[in-house]
Amino acid sequence: MELVQSFLLLLAVLAGYLIGSLSFAVIVSRVMGLSDPRTFGSKNPGATNVLRSGSKAAAILTLLLDAAKGWLPVVLVKWYGQAYGLGDGTMALVGLAAFLGHVFPVYFKFSGGKGVATAFGVLLGLSSWLGMATALLWLLMALVFRYSSLASIIVAVLAPVVYVLGDGGLWIMNKSVALGVAVMSLVLLYRHAENINRLIKGTESKLGKKAAADSVAHAPVHGHAKHGHRHPPQIDQKPKDRSNRP
Repeated sequence: MELVQSFLLLLAVLAGYLIGSLSFAVIVSRVMGLSDPRTFGSKNPGATNVLRSGSKAAAILTLLLDAAKGWLPVVLVKWYGQAYGLGDGTMALVGLAAFLGHVFPVYFKFSGGKGVATAFGVLLGLSSWLGMATALLWLLMALVFRYSSLASIIVAVLAPVVYVLGDGGLWIMNKSVALGVAVMSLVLLYRHAENINRLIKGTESKLGKKAAADSVAHAPVHGHAKHGHRHPPQIDQKPKDRSNRP
């Protein structure tokens, strides 16, 4: 029985990682004919950078799908895992695997996004109250400071604190879950290192700011240059042969 549980645990973690590896920022952009988000703005394949392309619909869809891929593996274990001996510890591992899949996706050469939306999805799956509390906290920070990255950094720091403080009230704290939330927070802070530097220097882009028109217009779509972009004709600069001039 223990061998079967171990196999199911590994299977669940692998499935969570593979689901998390689906980079919806890239997928949605390709389907909607937009520039690859890895080629403009922050070059981060996430909803915030997709928004810089000018398409709010694509950004919202990316946000929802990135959150869903963190939520789904966790709730599947929550709903069906108990019958197979998979409890809170498995939920924490599966959620962490989905989050790491987004950050280091196997389908995209392990170069992924920062994981904010997927982390929210994981927290929502672990506890709907925890997910809503952190989402509202992020929204409040984003409205106040107008920096998506700063809001994410603040929530990354506070999420483990919120989980511990909520013990015995809206949820019952589990040590494995607390550890999983803490690891996600540390990875989020690591992934935002460049944003922290830009915030300190005052060069960070504010929420909703479009990428420079040239960078989006000339960004490759599906690996090729956009149609209609023409290079100026090359002028032969080679001097004429004057050896036979009188």
